[in-house]
Amino acid sequence: MIRKLASGEYRIYSRHKDDETGKRRNLGTFDTKAAAQQHEREIQYFKHH
Repeated sequence: MIRKLASGEYRIYSRHKDDETGKRRNLGTFDTKAAAQQHEREIQYFKHH
């Protein structure tokens, strides 16, 4: 899940909430939406290979 921050950056959050904190895990912050989308694809690839 990609969200735009107040600073104008984009952050990737995990799809599922953490049971302990009830929040989503921060998986990285990027300057552009395209960079965030590319990294999200890399994460998904890594999870399935």
